[in-house]
Amino acid sequence: MEYTQLGNSGLNVSTLAFGAWQIGDDDYWGPAEHADADAVVKAALDGGINLFDTAELYGAGASERALGKALGSRRKDVYIASKVAPEHCAPDQLRASCEASLTHLGTDYLDLYQVHWPCRDVPFADTYAELRRLKDEGKIRNIGVSNFGPNDMINWCEAGEMASNQLGYNLLFRAIEFEILPACRKLGAGVLAYMPLMQGILAGRWHAVEDIPTPRRRTRHFSGGREGTRHGEEGCEELLIKTLDELRQLAEETGYTLPALSIAWVIAQPGVSATVIGARNPAQLERNLRLAQVEPEVLATVSKITAPLKERMGPDPDLWEGAAKTRSR
Repeated sequence: MEYTQLGNSGLNVSTLAFGAWQIGDDDYWGPAEHADADAVVKAALDGGINLFDTAELYGAGASERALGKALGSRRKDVYIASKVAPEHCAPDQLRASCEASLTHLGTDYLDLYQVHWPCRDVPFADTYAELRRLKDEGKIRNIGVSNFGPNDMINWCEAGEMASNQLGYNLLFRAIEFEILPACRKLGAGVLAYMPLMQGILAGRWHAVEDIPTPRRRTRHFSGGREGTRHGEEGCEELLIKTLDELRQLAEETGYTLPALSIAWVIAQPGVSATVIGARNPAQLERNLRLAQVEPEVLATVSKITAPLKERMGPDPDLWEGAAKTRSR
């Protein structure tokens, strides 16, 4: 495992972080019997992962509780990051959310506390002021954001500091490259890239749109007429499947697995501090930890294959809402 500094936080984090959503939201990820939180967290620790990411929204606190229980006495050996929901960004609600997260996780402090999405109802300055108070009290050690667009980041930094920005980023969704990644580098904010496998679509298991589970067909890749979508856009399903087919072919030709290519590509991108990977059991996690060194020319081919989809999806960093209602600005 390699380690790097997370933005201006001073945290020396593993380049692979563990995303705990999958161990605490059975409604989204499937029946609980398919998950083994204690075992998969132990596998993450054994693999050298020292950054564990969760949120109050994941299973209404279930993810935080599962992660806290699984870490147990190892909490002191790791960094824990959690997130406050945008509807809880008013100072009194934010404090209550932070206290609840600490209780769920069984800890006295969070190493990184992030605003999950920009809140449009509470001034950034008010939210930041309360986060600063929590930091001064020792309840959080670093302040971060998530899903913030370039203008959001500029406005946030007028109020105070920002150690990191957590963003959706993968071979099938490269929107942050247009404006957000350059802005993060300029502001000294580390990028935590989530969904490197596009919720399993880059695992190579599904070869047609109809094979993909319905809850994972809600993004702007898919037709706005499909169940569960709310973006109202045309989508680009044919280009998505064509891109996946070409990536699978490249993986076969080069001897890499598609997940290995996908994760290695994200890790290699300038400005990315850590890539958040999720798993429900040790076998899933260990497959993603066994990453070979991928030659630069192979990664360049990967970029070329996915460039048309990048241009088609455009710069909107919100995977689930169309440009008219995007939550990131």
